[in-house]
Amino acid sequence: MQKILIIINDAPYGTETAYRALRMAMTLQKEHKDTEVKIFLLADAVFCGLPNQKTPDGFYNIERMLKSVINKGGEVKSCGGCSQARGIDSLEFIKGIQLSNMKVFAQWTFECNKVLTF
Repeated sequence: MQKILIIINDAPYGTETAYRALRMAMTLQKEHKDTEVKIFLLADAVFCGLPNQKTPDGFYNIERMLKSVINKGGEVKSCGGCSQARGIDSLEFIKGIQLSNMKVFAQWTFECNKVLTF
């Protein structure tokens, strides 16, 4: 079984970085059902994990994309230090996303066969 870690560094909107990363995650889950997908949110990407995102009709929605990955068995963790630095560590995150730390991030990096950075 392939284990793939996807690291997202950018905010959910303003660039298409998070969108492209989540498209990759969703495609991996669809085309390679035996692949284990893990996503780690770093830096401004921690904002991707906040619920109640409102986007215009026809515009991608990072919250819905993350929920899709989680519902298909993907794991998503958000950097606790990055969240704390941005003042959001005490906010509620999307169900299934957990605050984490560098120790877990390092463990995931070690365990996974491939690491993709966006």
